[in-house]
Amino acid sequence: MTYPIRPVDEAEWPKFADVLSEGFNWTPHPQVFERAKAQTEFDRTLAAFDGDVMAGVTAVFSFTMTVPGAQIPVAGVTAVSVLPSHRRRGVLSSLMRRQLSDVRDRGESVAALYASESVIYGRFGYGRASTEMGFSIAKHGSAFVANAPTDPALRLRVAKPAEARAEFERLFASVVTDRPGRYLRNKHFWDAQLADEEFDRHGDGALRSVIAEDDRGVRGYALFRVKADWDDNGMSNGLLKLVELEATDPAARALLWRGLLDRDLVSRVEGSRAVDDALLALLADPRQLRATCTDELWVRLVEVDRALTSRAYSSAVDVVIEVEDDVCPWNARRWRLSADTSGAECKPVEDEPDLSLRVSSLGSAYMGDGLLSAQLDAGLLREHSAGSVRRLDAAMAWSPKPWGGLSF
Repeated sequence: MTYPIRPVDEAEWPKFADVLSEGFNWTPHPQVFERAKAQTEFDRTLAAFDGDVMAGVTAVFSFTMTVPGAQIPVAGVTAVSVLPSHRRRGVLSSLMRRQLSDVRDRGESVAALYASESVIYGRFGYGRASTEMGFSIAKHGSAFVANAPTDPALRLRVAKPAEARAEFERLFASVVTDRPGRYLRNKHFWDAQLADEEFDRHGDGALRSVIAEDDRGVRGYALFRVKADWDDNGMSNGLLKLVELEATDPAARALLWRGLLDRDLVSRVEGSRAVDDALLALLADPRQLRATCTDELWVRLVEVDRALTSRAYSSAVDVVIEVEDDVCPWNARRWRLSADTSGAECKPVEDEPDLSLRVSSLGSAYMGDGLLSAQLDAGLLREHSAGSVRRLDAAMAWSPKPWGGLSF
């Protein structure tokens, strides 16, 4: 069955939101729905219709996102949902194919998303492109190494998040290019990040912040919540939940971490960070940090040649890549990628390939997470010229590791 697909207008937001509510089993506070509406770019929504029934939806945020060595326009795919009554009828496939075509027409060569279910998006050409570390550390085991950076000019300042918003925005804009996967936030994203109504807290306490600064200005900030708790003996057992920590330099970063880990009436600090976060190096006993890793950003190359020439490379590479792409047929051909630290060129060729892979494999490597060699070992791509995968993997790898840090 064919389902007509079109963008929705603002008047259709209640029906759009109803599909999200059913698909995600989600019943947020009405104000949260209003925030989501404010974030929505209605010209970038899509809905599939079964008669008068809105059966499935999706949308895109127009991001400027950091990739290795550059900032580029990226389609931030969001709000992908299908009514339970219309699953396995081709609704999702129709929406995703139409969306990728629209993204290409818009001139964006890369799409990215956060997956509610990690098994869904590989079949549409998305690859797991970054990893997130969930961590938990007890206060008593959080001592730093003896040579942890310090700066006597730095000091911590307690601030109410709503009042310090402008300082957060300026600081974040100055560091957003430091790591692939980060993206610029508009007003609506900051509104949601700093929201602190009672229903935003989920029992975790008010949103709080500390700022690291010197006489010249702000060098970092941390946002967090503290869930107060006391045992039967009257001993504090509070849990600090990190929301965000950003800094311009190592000394400010170390001071912020120290300020969180030393907070009174807190026995444990938890949160999510990049897998190569500086905290791992700062701890005198890194075994005290309990970590779990999970997929974070998923990336799709919508136009292989433009995407590959839009980012930087860590080393020289010259390979012919045979790309398999069932969803975006314009990518399904052989491409010669010639790149070094000064730039890249990617052109269609008829030469014999050095390696063959699905477009999702390129997506998984695009942000610099270095996953191609692992995929070769797993038998998920084919190498025709010895060493070609290792060379491409090394050229595409990047430090620091990619991490978006704020789901969308």
